[in-house]
Amino acid sequence: MTFVVTENCIKCKYTDCVEVCPVDCFHEGPNFLVIDPEECIDCTLCEPECPAEAIFAEDDLPENQAEFKKLNAELTKLWPVITEKQEMPADAKDWDGKPDKIKLLQR
Repeated sequence: MTFVVTENCIKCKYTDCVEVCPVDCFHEGPNFLVIDPEECIDCTLCEPECPAEAIFAEDDLPENQAEFKKLNAELTKLWPVITEKQEMPADAKDWDGKPDKIKLLQR
């Protein structure tokens, strides 16, 4: 099993989760993070660290977020690994909880 970063991370991109990951499975894009399903060891450390509650175990993935499992696997191959916590975007709190952010995802 793996963990999946979902839509609420878009434009929030908090990196608290990155800091606790023991295997460096997070990859960073312009306005979103993804988890490499091949690297994730299901340690569960990242999920409670996400202030936006955007990380789910794949077995607990809400139905309306199912496409993000495939998206995480796809974007992992394109984006670099991130291993350290960074400053959150200045407007992250404004975007937290906004619906329909998939159209704002920058690749």
